[in-house]
Amino acid sequence: MSKSRTEWESLGQRLKIAREYLDLSQDEAASAVGLPRSAISLIENGRRKVDAVELARFSDLYSQSIESLTGRSAPPVLPESVHALARAATELSDEDRQQLLSFAMFLQNKTPGEAEDG
Repeated sequence: MSKSRTEWESLGQRLKIAREYLDLSQDEAASAVGLPRSAISLIENGRRKVDAVELARFSDLYSQSIESLTGRSAPPVLPESVHALARAATELSDEDRQQLLSFAMFLQNKTPGEAEDG
């Protein structure tokens, strides 16, 4: 197996791990990045190359740097509480996950001291 083929397989595996971590189906990922579902399968199996525009879309969708997805840098280390939250969220309905995401975005955007004002 050539080095190039191994690199594409490694990229595909990292993309699959990122997608599964977010509990996204191949259909959902395909829709978000503007590709057919079959292309996601081929990419994740290392049988289809990814162009720069597609890689940028995957980076945005999975909230990971391009360097992390390509293996040029280590993925960020997340606290165990984030992993626990992600595991718990997989048991929620789609509607409940959307509510959780909305609440997380609210918390992320509030200003310091805002909680004490109410």
